[in-house]
Amino acid sequence: MHIYTDGACVGNPGPGGWAAVIVDGEKRRELKGREEDTTSNRMEILAAVKALEQTPVGSKVTVHSDSQYLIRTMTENWKRSANLDLWHELDRLAAERSVDWVWIKGHNHHFENERANRLANEMACNVEAAQESSLPTHFNSEGKVHMVDISAKPATERTAIAKGVVVMKPDTLAMIKKGEAVKGDVLAVAQMAGIMAAKQTSHLIPLCHPLPISHVSVEFKLDGERSTVNITATVKTAAQTGVEMEALTAVAVTALTIYDMCKAVDRGMRIESIRLARKSGGKSGDIVLE
Repeated sequence: MHIYTDGACVGNPGPGGWAAVIVDGEKRRELKGREEDTTSNRMEILAAVKALEQTPVGSKVTVHSDSQYLIRTMTENWKRSANLDLWHELDRLAAERSVDWVWIKGHNHHFENERANRLANEMACNVEAAQESSLPTHFNSEGKVHMVDISAKPATERTAIAKGVVVMKPDTLAMIKKGEAVKGDVLAVAQMAGIMAAKQTSHLIPLCHPLPISHVSVEFKLDGERSTVNITATVKTAAQTGVEMEALTAVAVTALTIYDMCKAVDRGMRIESIRLARKSGGKSGDIVLE
């Protein structure tokens, strides 16, 4: 396992950033973070600490850095007059693993080293720019699909509301209202299906994160004039990423269940306008689309 780290600071002391690239065979992860009032040296150490925390105890790890301060201190006990809290934590993590420390000459066109340097500087200079990488979110720097690393993000209260419509014949809507469908109570079954679907979203959408969902509701409004069942799903969590996909999945599966339970009498039903209506929480705050 190889780790490439870097730290940066604007002002020294001032706002700083750290970053690490972890390469384990074919697997590759990127970590990054920011502190408002810090130093370059502290960011160099923190990058190594955060990266080693992600490796198993007992593993063999090679840490690569262009910081002589980091490498020579860990190999020669060079400078330990400051940042004693981080040195203590780094010593503990290193003692639990087999770690080799390798110095890389800075800006020597080493791909992973340059990537860590770029991420650290982005975090130090502009946290918004660092959070909005120029790379597509679900692709790493090598263009390979991966699940986005959200470990550095804080958990916050998040809510998403999604909506959708099932269009049908007036007779079909009347059948649903009266509870006369052959397969049973259409709305009750569809409601349960939507709630279950929200909880299974990470199993259905490949790159979604499993989330601790704290609330799911699926509600219906029957519109006799337009002969539609209007679906609204609300999902809540306290997590590091949002629940838009969970709300949208709940609406989609609810609509599909209505279709499945009524298709024998109405082959012309249409599922329409599945969309996000509102979200709150996280970096982007409240987004109200309707």
